[in-house]
Amino acid sequence: MTIFQPPVDPAARAGYTDHPRRMGFFTDTSICIGCKACEVACKEWNGVPDDGLNFLGQSYDNTGELGANTWRHVAFIEQQVPADGGGDIRWLMSSDVCKHCTSAACLEVCPTGSLIRTEFGTVIVQQDICNGCGYCVPACPFGVIDKRHDDGRVWKCTLCYDRITDGLQPACASACPTKSIQFGALDDLREHAANRVEELHAQRVDAARLYGHDESDGVGGMGAFFLLLDDPEVYRLPPDPVSTTRDLPAMWRSAAKAAGVLAAAAIAAFVR
Repeated sequence: MTIFQPPVDPAARAGYTDHPRRMGFFTDTSICIGCKACEVACKEWNGVPDDGLNFLGQSYDNTGELGANTWRHVAFIEQQVPADGGGDIRWLMSSDVCKHCTSAACLEVCPTGSLIRTEFGTVIVQQDICNGCGYCVPACPFGVIDKRHDDGRVWKCTLCYDRITDGLQPACASACPTKSIQFGALDDLREHAANRVEELHAQRVDAARLYGHDESDGVGGMGAFFLLLDDPEVYRLPPDPVSTTRDLPAMWRSAAKAAGVLAAAAIAAFVR
């Protein structure tokens, strides 16, 4: 069995010999109040089109999921505590976003080079190169990247590349009133997140856990990771995400071996 070995430094792997520290998001859902300021700021700064006011029958969640016109999505999860009923109602809220994976399948399947790794370790789409083939859409294990029906190209969070190159925070992090969304060097954020989990455990919030911080997971760790108060599935996140291109090298090697065997058999038959 081949053990997945994630690239340690995605920017260096992409060819940047001299680059800044890897930047990313840490979203602490324990202090998210569901105000949707991040959604609004993201749309306003990036010119993301309105995706309509959709009454989905899912509490106060009117956007539903991430997509080409929703780069930040605030999930509202209503729970009864205890789960068998008769208890109190609690709300779990979380602002979801593109994970900017260390091993980014969307980037690896793009045939035009539209999807690229930046010097900050993030993954962005170059819209002037995207041909709308859509290969990246099913490649994403989180269902983040999507096509706009009016122009056929794919769109997703850029981690406000234009802002961070000017030394500014992404719009969503700047707008968050509780600092649930935190932006910075990924190593610093991971250290802070680990301390935050210890703090919550000391307060007997035993369910507090990190999601996406582990570099040995199926996507090599995420550039946007989360502190959750319940299982990932509750937040509609895959519990064990895996890069959909992880096994491609082994598959190509197997295909090459099979082709070699067939070629040898064909030559042997011809010689006879």
